[in-house]
Amino acid sequence: MSDDILKFDVSEGIATVTLNRPERKNALSIDLCNGLSDIWDSIDGNEDVQVVILTSTDCGVFCAGMDLKEANEVMTRDGKDILTYVRDPMHQKMRSVKKPIIAAMTGHLMAGGMLLALNSDLRVGLSGTKVGITEVNIGRGSPWAVPLLWMLPQPILMELVLTGDLMPIEKLERFGFLNYLEETPDDVRARARELASAVGDGAPLSVLGAKASVLAAMDHGCTLGFEKSLELYKAAYASMDAREGPRAFAEKRPPVWKGK
Repeated sequence: MSDDILKFDVSEGIATVTLNRPERKNALSIDLCNGLSDIWDSIDGNEDVQVVILTSTDCGVFCAGMDLKEANEVMTRDGKDILTYVRDPMHQKMRSVKKPIIAAMTGHLMAGGMLLALNSDLRVGLSGTKVGITEVNIGRGSPWAVPLLWMLPQPILMELVLTGDLMPIEKLERFGFLNYLEETPDDVRARARELASAVGDGAPLSVLGAKASVLAAMDHGCTLGFEKSLELYKAAYASMDAREGPRAFAEKRPPVWKGK
């Protein structure tokens, strides 16, 4: 993978992953998808990373989805679908990352761009942009959109997947899909950084348990999700940090987390 199509930086516990193909509207090429897969594989084992921000180079589009030009080139050359060459075509590795991911969406997003957004845990969008699941317009599919049924009202999701039309991002904000809307791309990134810092201030095991328990409830339903959450939080309750939190409160000082 060429380093210039995907940037990765870690600072103060925050990893920033940047899609960097502005000339293609940050579309998901084979190399870019496989590069993201490598990053998601590495995140949970990287002790320097507490939280991730996913963003893209400014071009008016956060991510246009699959690189359709490359898809056509691959089909013409090899007679194969582009996803044949993508190791994780539905980006399931991203959904399995244990550490929180914040999407800083600095432009329009459609198809695979929406996939990256819904696989994130917190979302900051740009006012005046549009969002869509456009696969029906190009003869593709969107099985990855199923989790949106837990994030958006069913009629809104149906409109997205059945029409392929773009919706104003403000409409999805009203339904709670976004945490914040900002006025400029720089404001979007700044808000994401602010959220990342707040997440990073929390006890690491508690943060991991919080994300995992919410996703477990989505996967298993309320009753089984609660039972699963009890298991997920055992490590946090038994940790040194569980003692440090009350001690720091009593001593009126910031806690010093150990993550164990």
